[in-house]
Amino acid sequence: MTWTAPDLSRAKPSLIADERPMLQSWLDFHRATLLQKCAGLEAKQLKQRSVEPSTLSLHGLVRHMSEVERGWFRLAAGGEDIDYIYCSSDNPDGDFDDTEQADPATDFALYRRELELADAAVADLSLEHTFPHPRRPELVYNLRWVYVHMIEEYARHNGHADLLRERIDGATGD
Repeated sequence: MTWTAPDLSRAKPSLIADERPMLQSWLDFHRATLLQKCAGLEAKQLKQRSVEPSTLSLHGLVRHMSEVERGWFRLAAGGEDIDYIYCSSDNPDGDFDDTEQADPATDFALYRRELELADAAVADLSLEHTFPHPRRPELVYNLRWVYVHMIEEYARHNGHADLLRERIDGATGD
């Protein structure tokens, strides 16, 4: 039996809310949008690359966002002593480059788990919480900046996902 990326429902972001719930609702909307762009596709389709020499694929985008969620929310803001999943100093683009033998079902489940862990890592932190990022210790960020950055990161990559999905099967949408 061939694994297919599951369908999911996507809640619209809040129109009126306090700052933290507003930021969270937009982040959750973009997280769901990425998964929605993958829904109904099989592993081979999820691995399909955009255009040579790019290694960009929907599968790679999901893996990349697992790394970004982990890096900003858990490693940096939450201060957890963890490694990245797919990338290392020897393989900085492993999230995108190493999808050929990777299992999308495993990586999609890991992505969903990273979202839960990311949210849990910052649940008790204020938006004013400050910290350095381990890869750029000379800079100090606050959690508010991370939320805004993550919304921007997803918005940009969801645009890539739109184009990838249209190339795969012609599907378009919001």
